[in-house]
Amino acid sequence: MLNFLARRIAQIVPTLFFVSVLIFSLQQLLPGDPALVMAGEERDPAVIEQIRQQYRLDQPIPVQYVYWLKGVLSGNFGESLRNKMPVRELIAQKLPVTLQLGSMAMLIALLIGIPAGIVSAVKRGTVWDYGANLFALWGISTPNFWLGIMLIFLFSIELGWLPASGYVPLTENWRASLAATIMPAFVLGNAISAVLMRHTRSAMLQVLESDYVRTARAKGLSERSVILKHAMRNALTPIITLGALELGTLLSGAVLTEQIFSIPGFGKLIVDAVFNRDYAVVQGVVLVTATVYITLNLVADVAYILVNPRLRG
Repeated sequence: MLNFLARRIAQIVPTLFFVSVLIFSLQQLLPGDPALVMAGEERDPAVIEQIRQQYRLDQPIPVQYVYWLKGVLSGNFGESLRNKMPVRELIAQKLPVTLQLGSMAMLIALLIGIPAGIVSAVKRGTVWDYGANLFALWGISTPNFWLGIMLIFLFSIELGWLPASGYVPLTENWRASLAATIMPAFVLGNAISAVLMRHTRSAMLQVLESDYVRTARAKGLSERSVILKHAMRNALTPIITLGALELGTLLSGAVLTEQIFSIPGFGKLIVDAVFNRDYAVVQGVVLVTATVYITLNLVADVAYILVNPRLRG
Protein backbone atom coordinates (compact mmCIF):
# COMPACT_ATOMS: atom_id res chain seq x y z
CA MET A 1 0.00 0.00 0.00
CA LEU A 2 2.79 2.43 0.90
CA ASN A 3 4.60 1.75 -2.37
CA PHE A 4 1.38 2.32 -4.27
CA LEU A 5 0.78 5.65 -2.51
CA ALA A 6 4.35 6.72 -3.18
CA ARG A 7 3.97 5.98 -6.89
CA ARG A 8 0.66 7.83 -7.13
CA ILE A 9 1.98 10.88 -5.26
CA ALA A 10 5.03 10.91 -7.55
CA GLN A 11 2.61 11.12 -10.48
CA ILE A 12 0.58 13.89 -8.84
CA VAL A 13 3.48 16.35 -8.52
CA PRO A 14 4.21 16.74 -12.28
CA THR A 15 0.48 16.75 -12.98
CA LEU A 16 -0.07 19.68 -10.63
CA PHE A 17 2.92 21.47 -12.17
CA PHE A 18 1.45 21.05 -15.66
CA VAL A 19 -1.96 22.24 -14.41
CA SER A 20 -0.38 25.35 -12.85
CA VAL A 21 1.38 26.19 -16.13
CA LEU A 22 -1.87 25.69 -18.04
CA ILE A 23 -3.87 27.85 -15.63
CA PHE A 24 -1.35 30.69 -15.73
CA SER A 25 -0.98 30.50 -19.52
CA LEU A 26 -4.69 30.52 -20.25
CA GLN A 27 -5.08 33.49 -17.93
CA GLN A 28 -2.69 35.44 -20.16
CA LEU A 29 -4.96 34.84 -23.15
CA LEU A 30 -7.85 36.83 -21.63
CA PRO A 31 -8.48 40.08 -23.53
CA GLY A 32 -7.56 43.39 -21.99
CA ASP A 33 -4.68 44.75 -19.95
CA PRO A 34 -4.70 43.73 -16.26
CA ALA A 35 -2.95 46.96 -15.30
CA LEU A 36 -5.75 49.05 -16.87
CA VAL A 37 -8.36 46.99 -15.01
CA MET A 38 -6.54 47.48 -11.69
CA ALA A 39 -6.11 51.21 -12.29
CA GLY A 40 -9.86 51.75 -12.37
CA GLU A 41 -11.47 54.76 -14.03
CA GLU A 42 -8.66 57.29 -13.59
CA ARG A 43 -6.15 55.56 -15.90
CA ASP A 44 -3.30 57.78 -14.71
CA PRO A 45 -0.13 56.72 -16.62
CA ALA A 46 1.96 56.99 -13.45
CA VAL A 47 -0.47 54.77 -11.55
CA ILE A 48 -0.56 52.24 -14.38
CA GLU A 49 3.23 52.08 -14.47
CA GLN A 50 3.36 51.63 -10.70
CA ILE A 51 0.86 48.74 -10.96
CA ARG A 52 2.94 47.11 -13.68
CA GLN A 53 6.01 47.23 -11.46
CA GLN A 54 4.17 46.16 -8.31
CA TYR A 55 2.62 43.07 -9.94
CA ARG A 56 5.65 42.47 -12.22
CA LEU A 57 3.50 42.86 -15.33
CA ASP A 58 6.47 44.53 -17.01
CA GLN A 59 8.42 41.26 -16.71
CA PRO A 60 8.39 38.42 -19.28
CA ILE A 61 5.61 35.87 -18.80
CA PRO A 62 7.96 33.05 -17.62
CA VAL A 63 9.31 35.37 -14.92
CA GLN A 64 5.75 36.29 -13.89
CA TYR A 65 4.92 32.59 -13.65
CA VAL A 66 7.92 31.85 -11.43
CA TYR A 67 6.95 34.62 -9.00
CA TRP A 68 3.31 33.45 -9.03
CA LEU A 69 4.32 29.83 -8.40
CA LYS A 70 6.56 30.86 -5.50
CA GLY A 71 3.61 32.66 -3.96
CA VAL A 72 1.30 29.68 -4.47
CA LEU A 73 3.79 27.29 -2.85
CA SER A 74 3.94 29.59 0.17
CA GLY A 75 0.14 29.84 0.33
CA ASN A 76 -0.06 33.29 -1.26
CA PHE A 77 -2.51 33.30 -4.20
CA GLY A 78 -2.43 37.06 -4.58
CA GLU A 79 -5.02 39.72 -3.80
CA SER A 80 -8.53 40.13 -5.15
CA LEU A 81 -8.92 43.26 -7.27
CA ARG A 82 -12.54 43.70 -6.29
CA ASN A 83 -12.54 42.91 -2.55
CA LYS A 84 -8.94 43.93 -1.82
CA MET A 85 -8.65 40.72 0.19
CA PRO A 86 -6.09 37.92 -0.08
CA VAL A 87 -7.38 35.20 -2.38
CA ARG A 88 -6.43 32.68 0.29
CA GLU A 89 -8.95 34.22 2.69
CA LEU A 90 -11.69 34.24 0.05
CA ILE A 91 -11.10 30.56 -0.68
CA ALA A 92 -11.06 29.78 3.04
CA GLN A 93 -14.46 31.51 3.36
CA LYS A 94 -16.13 29.90 0.35
CA LEU A 95 -14.66 26.39 0.38
CA PRO A 96 -16.39 25.21 3.61
CA VAL A 97 -19.75 26.30 2.14
CA THR A 98 -19.25 24.24 -1.00
CA LEU A 99 -17.82 21.34 1.03
CA GLN A 100 -20.98 21.22 3.11
CA LEU A 101 -23.28 21.52 0.11
CA GLY A 102 -21.33 18.98 -1.95
CA SER A 103 -21.09 16.47 0.91
CA MET A 104 -24.82 16.65 1.57
CA ALA A 105 -25.61 16.29 -2.14
CA MET A 106 -23.28 13.30 -2.46
CA LEU A 107 -24.78 11.65 0.62
CA ILE A 108 -28.28 12.05 -0.83
CA ALA A 109 -27.09 10.65 -4.18
CA LEU A 110 -25.47 7.62 -2.56
CA LEU A 111 -28.45 6.86 -0.33
CA ILE A 112 -30.81 6.95 -3.31
CA GLY A 113 -28.75 5.90 -6.33
CA ILE A 114 -26.91 2.81 -5.11
CA PRO A 115 -29.87 1.06 -3.41
CA ALA A 116 -32.07 1.86 -6.42
CA GLY A 117 -29.44 0.39 -8.78
CA ILE A 118 -29.09 -2.78 -6.70
CA VAL A 119 -32.84 -3.31 -6.48
CA SER A 120 -33.21 -2.66 -10.20
CA ALA A 121 -30.56 -5.27 -11.05
CA VAL A 122 -31.79 -7.90 -8.59
CA LYS A 123 -35.45 -7.39 -9.59
CA ARG A 124 -34.67 -7.13 -13.29
CA GLY A 125 -37.78 -7.05 -15.49
CA THR A 126 -40.15 -6.35 -12.58
CA VAL A 127 -42.09 -3.26 -11.62
CA TRP A 128 -39.20 -2.34 -9.28
CA ASP A 129 -36.82 -2.30 -12.24
CA TYR A 130 -39.15 -0.16 -14.33
CA GLY A 131 -39.70 2.23 -11.43
CA ALA A 132 -35.96 2.65 -10.81
CA ASN A 133 -35.31 3.30 -14.50
CA LEU A 134 -38.14 5.83 -14.58
CA PHE A 135 -36.57 7.59 -11.60
CA ALA A 136 -33.19 7.62 -13.38
CA LEU A 137 -34.77 9.10 -16.50
CA TRP A 138 -36.41 11.79 -14.36
CA GLY A 139 -33.15 12.66 -12.60
CA ILE A 140 -31.07 12.87 -15.76
CA SER A 141 -33.58 14.88 -17.80
CA THR A 142 -34.76 17.35 -15.13
CA PRO A 143 -32.86 20.69 -15.29
CA ASN A 144 -31.41 21.72 -11.95
CA PHE A 145 -32.62 25.31 -12.24
CA TRP A 146 -36.22 24.20 -12.87
CA LEU A 147 -36.21 21.72 -10.00
CA GLY A 148 -34.71 24.33 -7.69
CA ILE A 149 -37.39 26.87 -8.57
CA MET A 150 -40.15 24.28 -8.07
CA LEU A 151 -38.78 23.30 -4.66
CA ILE A 152 -38.62 26.94 -3.59
CA PHE A 153 -42.20 27.46 -4.72
CA LEU A 154 -43.46 24.36 -2.88
CA PHE A 155 -41.47 24.23 0.35
CA SER A 156 -40.72 27.94 0.85
CA ILE A 157 -43.65 29.86 -0.63
CA GLU A 158 -46.58 27.45 -0.37
CA LEU A 159 -45.68 25.43 2.75
CA GLY A 160 -43.22 27.81 4.42
CA TRP A 161 -41.12 24.94 5.76
CA LEU A 162 -37.70 25.97 4.44
CA PRO A 163 -35.93 29.26 3.65
CA ALA A 164 -35.95 30.17 -0.03
CA SER A 165 -32.33 31.33 -0.14
CA GLY A 166 -29.32 32.27 1.91
CA TYR A 167 -26.79 30.37 3.97
CA VAL A 168 -26.10 29.92 7.68
CA PRO A 169 -22.75 28.41 8.77
CA LEU A 170 -22.90 25.13 10.66
CA THR A 171 -20.92 26.64 13.51
CA GLU A 172 -23.56 29.33 14.10
CA ASN A 173 -26.77 27.28 13.94
CA TRP A 174 -26.65 23.74 12.60
CA ARG A 175 -30.44 23.44 12.33
CA ALA A 176 -30.75 26.65 10.29
CA SER A 177 -27.73 25.60 8.22
CA LEU A 178 -29.27 22.24 7.29
CA ALA A 179 -32.60 23.91 6.55
CA ALA A 180 -30.92 26.38 4.20
CA THR A 181 -28.89 23.76 2.32
CA ILE A 182 -31.20 20.73 2.13
CA MET A 183 -33.04 21.94 -0.98
CA PRO A 184 -29.96 22.85 -3.05
CA ALA A 185 -28.30 19.62 -1.86
CA PHE A 186 -31.30 17.61 -3.06
CA VAL A 187 -31.28 19.41 -6.41
CA LEU A 188 -27.63 18.48 -6.94
CA GLY A 189 -27.98 14.99 -5.49
CA ASN A 190 -31.04 14.21 -7.61
CA ALA A 191 -29.12 14.29 -10.89
CA ILE A 192 -26.11 12.41 -9.50
CA SER A 193 -28.27 9.71 -7.92
CA ALA A 194 -29.81 8.99 -11.32
CA VAL A 195 -26.36 8.51 -12.87
CA LEU A 196 -25.23 6.37 -9.93
CA MET A 197 -28.34 4.24 -10.26
CA ARG A 198 -27.68 3.47 -13.93
CA HIS A 199 -24.00 2.63 -13.33
CA THR A 200 -24.81 0.52 -10.26
CA ARG A 201 -27.47 -1.41 -12.16
CA SER A 202 -25.14 -2.07 -15.08
CA ALA A 203 -22.26 -3.20 -12.84
CA MET A 204 -24.52 -5.42 -10.73
CA LEU A 205 -26.04 -7.10 -13.79
CA GLN A 206 -22.57 -8.05 -15.03
CA VAL A 207 -21.47 -9.34 -11.63
CA LEU A 208 -24.68 -11.31 -10.98
CA GLU A 209 -24.01 -13.32 -14.16
CA SER A 210 -20.43 -14.22 -13.16
CA ASP A 211 -19.27 -17.70 -12.18
CA TYR A 212 -18.33 -16.91 -8.57
CA VAL A 213 -21.86 -15.63 -7.88
CA ARG A 214 -23.31 -18.87 -9.27
CA THR A 215 -20.86 -20.80 -7.08
CA ALA A 216 -21.87 -18.81 -3.99
CA ARG A 217 -25.51 -19.59 -4.67
CA ALA A 218 -24.71 -23.26 -5.29
CA LYS A 219 -23.06 -23.41 -1.86
CA GLY A 220 -26.39 -22.53 -0.32
CA LEU A 221 -25.58 -18.97 0.77
CA SER A 222 -28.54 -16.71 1.34
CA GLU A 223 -29.47 -14.34 -1.48
CA ARG A 224 -28.78 -11.36 0.76
CA SER A 225 -25.26 -12.63 1.49
CA VAL A 226 -24.62 -13.29 -2.20
CA ILE A 227 -25.71 -9.79 -3.19
CA LEU A 228 -24.09 -7.76 -0.41
CA LYS A 229 -20.87 -9.71 0.25
CA HIS A 230 -20.03 -11.07 -3.19
CA ALA A 231 -21.81 -9.18 -5.97
CA MET A 232 -21.90 -5.66 -4.56
CA ARG A 233 -18.28 -5.62 -3.43
CA ASN A 234 -17.04 -6.51 -6.91
CA ALA A 235 -19.42 -4.05 -8.57
CA LEU A 236 -18.16 -1.10 -6.52
CA THR A 237 -15.07 -0.29 -8.62
CA PRO A 238 -16.80 1.70 -11.43
CA ILE A 239 -19.13 3.26 -8.86
CA ILE A 240 -16.14 4.55 -6.85
CA THR A 241 -14.70 6.14 -9.99
CA LEU A 242 -17.96 7.84 -10.83
CA GLY A 243 -18.53 8.95 -7.24
CA ALA A 244 -15.09 10.57 -7.02
CA LEU A 245 -15.57 12.44 -10.29
CA GLU A 246 -19.07 13.62 -9.36
CA LEU A 247 -17.90 14.77 -5.93
CA GLY A 248 -15.12 16.72 -7.61
CA THR A 249 -17.70 18.37 -9.83
CA LEU A 250 -19.77 19.33 -6.79
CA LEU A 251 -16.79 20.76 -4.92
CA SER A 252 -15.67 22.76 -7.95
CA GLY A 253 -18.90 24.72 -7.62
CA ALA A 254 -22.45 24.11 -8.76
CA VAL A 255 -22.87 27.48 -10.44
CA LEU A 256 -26.58 27.48 -11.34
CA THR A 257 -27.76 25.92 -8.09
CA GLU A 258 -25.70 28.29 -5.96
CA GLN A 259 -27.02 31.25 -7.94
CA ILE A 260 -30.67 30.16 -7.56
CA PHE A 261 -30.42 29.61 -3.81
CA SER A 262 -27.95 32.48 -3.19
CA ILE A 263 -25.38 30.12 -1.70
CA PRO A 264 -22.03 31.94 -1.33
CA GLY A 265 -19.87 29.03 -2.48
CA PHE A 266 -17.15 28.34 -5.04
CA GLY A 267 -19.56 28.55 -7.98
CA LYS A 268 -20.66 32.08 -7.18
CA LEU A 269 -17.08 33.09 -6.41
CA ILE A 270 -15.72 31.97 -9.79
CA VAL A 271 -18.62 33.53 -11.72
CA ASP A 272 -18.15 36.88 -9.98
CA ALA A 273 -14.38 36.70 -10.53
CA VAL A 274 -14.76 36.04 -14.26
CA PHE A 275 -17.25 38.87 -14.76
CA ASN A 276 -15.10 41.28 -12.73
CA ARG A 277 -11.90 40.07 -14.44
CA ASP A 278 -10.45 39.32 -11.03
CA TYR A 279 -7.44 37.41 -12.36
CA ALA A 280 -5.91 36.32 -9.05
CA VAL A 281 -9.21 34.86 -7.81
CA VAL A 282 -9.78 32.95 -11.05
CA GLN A 283 -6.28 31.46 -10.88
CA GLY A 284 -6.58 30.53 -7.21
CA VAL A 285 -10.03 28.93 -7.49
CA VAL A 286 -9.18 26.94 -10.63
CA LEU A 287 -5.92 25.69 -9.07
CA VAL A 288 -7.69 24.61 -5.88
CA THR A 289 -10.40 22.91 -7.94
CA ALA A 290 -7.82 21.00 -9.99
CA THR A 291 -6.05 19.94 -6.78
CA VAL A 292 -9.35 18.66 -5.36
CA TYR A 293 -9.98 16.60 -8.51
CA ILE A 294 -6.52 15.05 -8.41
CA THR A 295 -6.78 14.31 -4.69
CA LEU A 296 -10.18 12.66 -5.13
CA ASN A 297 -8.72 10.46 -7.87
CA LEU A 298 -6.02 9.36 -5.42
CA VAL A 299 -8.68 8.60 -2.81
CA ALA A 300 -10.59 6.56 -5.41
CA ASP A 301 -7.46 4.55 -6.23
CA VAL A 302 -6.93 3.78 -2.55
CA ALA A 303 -10.58 2.77 -2.24
CA TYR A 304 -10.13 0.34 -5.15
CA ILE A 305 -7.47 -1.53 -3.20
CA LEU A 306 -9.48 -1.55 0.01
CA VAL A 307 -12.50 -2.94 -1.84
CA ASN A 308 -10.54 -5.37 -4.04
CA PRO A 309 -7.06 -6.24 -2.67
CA ARG A 310 -6.25 -8.12 -5.91
CA LEU A 311 -5.64 -4.74 -7.57
CA ARG A 312 -2.77 -4.03 -5.19
CA GLY A 313 -0.17 -5.48 -7.51
